[in-house]
Amino acid sequence: MHLLKLTFLFVILLPAFAFAQQPIIMPLWPNGAPGFENRKDTPEEAKDYWVRHINNPSIAVYLPSKEKANGTAVVICPGGGHRLLVYGAEGVEPAQYLNNLGVTAIVLKYRLGRDTGQPWNVDIHPKQDAYRAMRLVRVHAAEWGIDTGRLGIMGFSAGGEVADMVAYTQADGNPSAPDPVDRLNGKPNFQILIYPGPGYIPDSIPHNTGPAFLLAANDDPCCSESTIKLFHLYRTAKVPVELHIFTQAGHGFNMGNRSKLQSIKSWPQRMADWLQDSGLLAKK
Repeated sequence: MHLLKLTFLFVILLPAFAFAQQPIIMPLWPNGAPGFENRKDTPEEAKDYWVRHINNPSIAVYLPSKEKANGTAVVICPGGGHRLLVYGAEGVEPAQYLNNLGVTAIVLKYRLGRDTGQPWNVDIHPKQDAYRAMRLVRVHAAEWGIDTGRLGIMGFSAGGEVADMVAYTQADGNPSAPDPVDRLNGKPNFQILIYPGPGYIPDSIPHNTGPAFLLAANDDPCCSESTIKLFHLYRTAKVPVELHIFTQAGHGFNMGNRSKLQSIKSWPQRMADWLQDSGLLAKK
């Protein structure tokens, strides 16, 4: 009897494992980051929830099921103070959530300008990596079922700063670049910024900036004010923006599933509502 039950349970669970999508891992540059090709094979360090020592920046592409896929895609930049990446809770978990909405999710491992003993500059290399990730996704858009006009960027904390680096500047690409990837537009069509850091917020936002979803906790000593500042910049530029400020939660509550606060546990639904209301979950 016990054997029959176990066999039945195995049969029920098998499809979930058999058809689970493994991410497509792709380095941003086939031969390593320009000027640092000799570091391409230097290993990363990963433990518990974090990854650091990013020497060969890459993307992990999480594809939704064909039944759910709607053509929208989001490049996700995990936070971690430019010292490490909170890769699981601010990379893989939001990717899985977005997949359930039919959105293709691309988790970016960008170089960390404050990582101990590393040669990266926080003002230069994360920006290069984010632009390259946006362009690389557009190169593979047809292959991955992505609408190139519905490619956004999502950033948590320091990852929000990386998103800021590419969202508010010109990113048309170089039409004469020897690498065809670098000829494409690197600007996101929309932004999702979750307690974004205070760095790299411009004095003004261009009118051609895509719409934004902003969220933070009021008692966040780091990033509530920067989130509100961004909100006012969007309003001044007359660019569509939605802002959620929660009473409490501090900083770094990730996707909210480890919080005791109901408002924080359910915050991803606010993002899903915004995506839906913005027409980004409609199938193309």
